[in-house]
Amino acid sequence: MQQRPTVDAVQGVGLKDDMHAIPQSTRQVLLIEQETLHALKLRPGAVKENITTEGIALMSLPPRQRLRVGEALLEITKECKPCERMEEIRHGLRSDLEGKRGMLALVVEGGRISVGDPVKIL
Repeated sequence: MQQRPTVDAVQGVGLKDDMHAIPQSTRQVLLIEQETLHALKLRPGAVKENITTEGIALMSLPPRQRLRVGEALLEITKECKPCERMEEIRHGLRSDLEGKRGMLALVVEGGRISVGDPVKIL
C-alpha cells in the first residue's frame, strides 16, 4: 500500500490504479476506523485499507448506506472479514480484527478524494 495525498475514485470501478478497482465488484473500496488501528497499534494502511476514517462507527453502518468522501459518493456493500493475510502482518491479527476489519464499498459517483476530506454519512 502506498499512501497518497489524493486519489481519483472511478464510478462503478473503484480507486484509480488500485488492484481492487474492478467493475461491478463489491470490494472496490475498503474503509477502516482509525480508532481500530490505534487500539491495535497499527499505522494507517497496515491492513491494506484504502481509506482510514476517524469519529465514524463504520462497523455499525448497514449495507446500502451512502457516504460522501471528498467529491466521491460511496455505498457500503458489506463487512470485510479478516483473512489469513492478516497473519502475515502480525500473528494473531486475524482474530484481533474479527468484527473490526472495516467496511467495503463501491463507487457510486466518481471524484477526487484527498487526505483530510470530511466523510459524511448521507
